[in-house]
Amino acid sequence: MAGAIIDYIANQVAFPQIDVRERLAVSTGYGVAELVVHGDADLVGKTLGESGLRERDITVLTLHRGSAVIPNPGAQHVLEAEDRLLCWGRLEEMRTMIPDRPRRRPRVKRLPKHPLPEG
Repeated sequence: MAGAIIDYIANQVAFPQIDVRERLAVSTGYGVAELVVHGDADLVGKTLGESGLRERDITVLTLHRGSAVIPNPGAQHVLEAEDRLLCWGRLEEMRTMIPDRPRRRPRVKRLPKHPLPEG
């Protein structure tokens, strides 16, 4: 029993609980973000190596494809539509990869020509 307790304590000391996001955000301007590869993106059909992400100072930590999770994907992984990439890198570079949302026009209701009777 004592051996199991010692092993447990040794494991806790060797790998203390850390906040990964806090550790990865130490450098100013760098952080963690999730990017989605949309169907019309230039990245579809390219490997991670061909994607140019490393040249933009972005490292893919995890690739989520449907229910599959690929930790630390290699440069040979081909990107598909709707892949989700958990990345660490320059936040400004990652922001440029998010497509602009089309702005919705606010709906304006037409007022009746005659005032409504008070009820």
